[in-house]
Amino acid sequence: MKVLMSAHSQQPAMPVVRDPAQFDRKSGSRLEQLVFNNRLLVLLLCLVATAVLGYFALKLEVNASFERMIPSSSPYIQTYFAYREELPGLGNTVRVVVENKSGDVYDAAYLEKLRKVNDALYLIPGVDRSWMKSLWMPIVRWRQVTEEGVVGGAVMPPDYSGSQESIGKLKENVGRSGIVGSLVANDARSTMIIVPLLDRHPKTGEPLNYGEFSRILEKEIRSFEDESTGIYMVGFAKIVGDLIAGLHEVMLFFGLSVAVAALFVYLYTRCIRSTVLLVSVAVAGVVWLLGLMNLLGYELDPYSILVPFLIFAIGLSHGAQKMNGILQDVGRGTHKYVAARYTFRRLFMAGLTALLTNIVGFAVLVIIDIPVIRDLALTTSIGITVLVFTKLVLIPVTLSYIGVSEAAARRALAEDTTRKQGWLGRTWSALDRLTERRAATVTVALAAVMTAVCTVVMFDLRIGDLDPGAPELRQDSRYNRDSAYITAHYGLSNDQFVVIMTNPDDGCRLYGTLQLMDQLAQALRQTEGVQATSSLAESTRFITAALNEGSGKWLTISRDQGITNAAVGAAMIASPDITNTSCSVSPLIAYLADHKADTLKRVLQVSEAFAAEHNSASADGGPRFLLAAGSAGIEAATNIEVERGILLMYLAVYGATALLCLLTFRSLRATIVAMVPLVITTIICKALMVWMGIGLKVATLPVIAVGVGVGVDYALYLLSVQIAMQRRGSTLAEAYRRSLDFTGRVVALVGLTMAAGVITWAFSPIKFQADMGILLTFMFLWNMVGALVLIPALSHFLLNPRQTKSALPADGALPL
Repeated sequence: MKVLMSAHSQQPAMPVVRDPAQFDRKSGSRLEQLVFNNRLLVLLLCLVATAVLGYFALKLEVNASFERMIPSSSPYIQTYFAYREELPGLGNTVRVVVENKSGDVYDAAYLEKLRKVNDALYLIPGVDRSWMKSLWMPIVRWRQVTEEGVVGGAVMPPDYSGSQESIGKLKENVGRSGIVGSLVANDARSTMIIVPLLDRHPKTGEPLNYGEFSRILEKEIRSFEDESTGIYMVGFAKIVGDLIAGLHEVMLFFGLSVAVAALFVYLYTRCIRSTVLLVSVAVAGVVWLLGLMNLLGYELDPYSILVPFLIFAIGLSHGAQKMNGILQDVGRGTHKYVAARYTFRRLFMAGLTALLTNIVGFAVLVIIDIPVIRDLALTTSIGITVLVFTKLVLIPVTLSYIGVSEAAARRALAEDTTRKQGWLGRTWSALDRLTERRAATVTVALAAVMTAVCTVVMFDLRIGDLDPGAPELRQDSRYNRDSAYITAHYGLSNDQFVVIMTNPDDGCRLYGTLQLMDQLAQALRQTEGVQATSSLAESTRFITAALNEGSGKWLTISRDQGITNAAVGAAMIASPDITNTSCSVSPLIAYLADHKADTLKRVLQVSEAFAAEHNSASADGGPRFLLAAGSAGIEAATNIEVERGILLMYLAVYGATALLCLLTFRSLRATIVAMVPLVITTIICKALMVWMGIGLKVATLPVIAVGVGVGVDYALYLLSVQIAMQRRGSTLAEAYRRSLDFTGRVVALVGLTMAAGVITWAFSPIKFQADMGILLTFMFLWNMVGALVLIPALSHFLLNPRQTKSALPADGALPL
C-alpha cells in the first residue's frame, strides 16, 4: 500500500511520462512486465476465451433438481431416500384440482372432463403412473362391512356410463371411501388428482426438467380451464417451473441493471469510451462464468440465476477503481499506456485482496449441507475468480490501447480540486471531525445503541417460511392463488409430515406395534397446526368397529390377534399405500395447516420426543419410528440444516475475512476497526428481515455471506490508505482525510453502483429475488455508510498512536 500512496502523492516512483518511449518497460513486477510487454497476446487470448466460453454459455440449461434442493446427507432425508420406493406420493408430487364452477362433481359433463384431464396427466413423461390417485384411478377404493365381511372396490364404478344411476353409485362409493376432504372437496365442487413424479425422465434417463414439465402442465392441463371448469395446480415441480418461467422476465432486470450501473459509472467518469469498456468487460466476465458453468456440468437454477447479476455488479463497480486511477494520471499528462501500467502497479494487490475476501464470503457457504447452496458458493467463487483476469488484467490492458477522453481526465482532476471547496469538501470535513474524541464518542455510542436494539429484534428471526403457499413467489401469483383455493376447499392440506414406522416382516399386524403408532397419531393430533392424521393404526381401529356392526365399543385396536389380522388385511386391500406388501414399512401422515417455521418446529419436537422414547425400547427388533418424509418433513429437515450451519457459516466468513484483513493491515486493531461495521450491518440486516417478515432459509441465506464478503472492500480501500499514511508519520486526521481524497469517492461509487444494480430486483416477479434485492441494497449502502462513519470514529480509539514518526517501530507497523 506504500506504493499506492507514493503514486498519489506524486513521488518520483511514478513520475508523469508523456512519451511511452521514455518509459522503462522493464520496471514494475514480473507479472506487470509479463502482462504489458505481451499485451496484444493477452487481448487475443481474452477475445478467444470470450468467444469459446460464449458458445458454451449459450448451451447452459436452466433447471432445478428436487434432490439438490434438500440436505441429502441429513439423517431424515437419508431415511426418506431409503424408503421412498415404499412411500409413493409422499415426496415429490404435483396436485391438480379440477373444479366444476356451475355445479358439483356429480355431473356427467364434469366427470368426462375430469377423465380427460386424468388421462392427459397420465401420459406426461415423468409421472409415476402406478401411484396416481383420482376418481378415475383404480387405486382409489372404497370399503364396506356387510354380512359377508368387508367388501370394496374402485370408487369409480367399473360399469360407469354417465347415466344418473352410475353417477349415483359413484356418489355412494365416494361416501364409503372416506376421501371427502382429500380427493373430493368438502363442498363437492371439485376433485383432486395426486400425481407422484419420477426423479428422471423415463425415456432419456436425464433428471426431470421441471421447467419443461411445468410448461407441459400449462399447455395441456391448464388448457382445460374455461367458464365452467377451473384448474388449480400445486407442488414442488410447479413452484420450480413457475420460478424458471419467471426467469425470462428476470433477464429484463439484468438488462436494466446493466443500464443503471453504466449510467452511474458514466456520471462519475464522464467518458463514453471508458464506460462502454467497463460495461463490456463486466458482461464478458458474466459470459466467462456461464461458459465455465456449462463446461463444469452445472445448470442455472432459480437460486444460482442471481450469480450473474452479482458478478456483473462487482466487476463493474471495481473496474471503476481502475478507471479512477487512469483518469487521474492522464489528467496530469501521463500517456495512456504508462497510466495503465501505473494503475495496474498500484491496484493489483489491493484488488486481488478485495476479490479474495469476496471469494471467501461466498465459499464458506459450502458449510451448508444443501447441494444447491454449495453450487451457489462454488459458481460464485468461480465467477469472482474470473474477475481476477477481466477486472485486474483485461481492463488496464485494454485502456492502454483506447485510453480515456482527455476532456474527462482533465475534468476529473479539476473536480478533485474544486469539490474540496464545495459540497464534497464540506462532507469530507464533517467526516474528518469523526476522528475527534467528542464526535467519535457520540458516533460509537449511537452505533452501540442501534446495534443493541437490532440485536433484540434479531432474536425473533425464524428459520424457514413465514407465509403460507410458496413464499418464493408473490402472494398474488397464480401458484399462490391456486394454493389458497385448495387450502380453503380441502380438509387435508398439501403439507404432509410423515413419520415412518419400521418393523420385521408382518410386524405391523401386532397389537403393541399398532398401539404405539396410534399413540403417536394422537399426540400429533393434539399438536397445534396439525389438521388430521392418517395411518394403518387408525384404519385398523375403524375397520375393527366396522367388522362388529359399526359399534363404537369396537373402535379400538383389539388385543385378539385374529381380529386385528383381519382388520389389517382389510385395510391393506382398501388402501394399498397404507403399508408395504410385507407389512414392514408403514407411514404415519400428519396433515399440517401450513408449512410455517413454527408449525414444523412443533410437529418435529413431538415426533422426535416420541421416537427417542420408544425407539430405545425397541432395540430388540420391535417397531422403530423414523423421521421424516412428505413435503413438510423434507422442509423441516432443510430448516434444521440451515439452523445447524448458520453459526458455522458466520464463524467461517468472519474468521476468514478477519484473517485476510490481519494479513493485509498487519494490525489487530485495524482488523477490529474493519470488522466492526460488518458485524453491525449483519445484525441490522437480520433485524430488517424480521421487520419485513422474511425467514432465514435457502433463498435468503446467501445474503449475509454476500454482504460480508463484498462489504469488507470498503474498509480495505479506506484503511489501506489511512494506515499507510499513518505509518509515514501523518496524524489520524490527516491520514483519514487523505484516504477520503484518494478512495472516498470510489467507495461511494462502488456502494451506489452495486446498490443500483440490485435494487431493480425489488420489482421482480420472483419474491425471493425481490427480497434479496432489498436486503443486498441495504447491505451494500449500509456497509458503505458504516465504513465512512465508523472507521474514523473507531480509529480514534484504536488507531490513534500518540508517537511521532521517529517513535514508531522500525518496520513502521502500528502497535497492536
